[in-house]
Amino acid sequence: QVQLVESGGGLVQVGGSLRLSCAASGNIFRIFEMGWYRQAPGKERELVATTTSGGSTNYADSVKGRFTVSRDNAKNTIYLQMNSLKPEDTAVYYCNADIMTFKTGMNYWGNGTLVTVSS
Repeated sequence: QVQLVESGGGLVQVGGSLRLSCAASGNIFRIFEMGWYRQAPGKERELVATTTSGGSTNYADSVKGRFTVSRDNAKNTIYLQMNSLKPEDTAVYYCNADIMTFKTGMNYWGNGTLVTVSS
C-alpha cells in the first residue's frame, strides 16, 4: 500500500509564508510526477504546482513568483514553499503523485492540509 501524508498547513497572516511537505511511503518502486493541488470552499480542485523526477516544474499563473515546489527523491518527499500569501490562497492543499509499486502504477492523493490566510 502507498500513502501520501501532508503536513505544514495552518493559519498565517497576509504576506506571510508557509512550507508544506508531503511524504510518500509504502511499497514504492518509483515516483514519477508529484504535485500540489488546492480546493477552496465552493470551488473545484485546481493545480498549484508539479514537479517531475528530473526536476522540471510547472506552476499555476496565480502562484508564479510566490510559490516554489521542490522534491527530495531520496526521501520520496515533495515540498511547497509559499511566500507572500494572499487571502485567495486559502484552501485545502492536496499532494498528488504518480507512483509505481512493485505490482502496478497508480495515481495517489493525500488527505489534504488546510491553509488559511487571514487579513
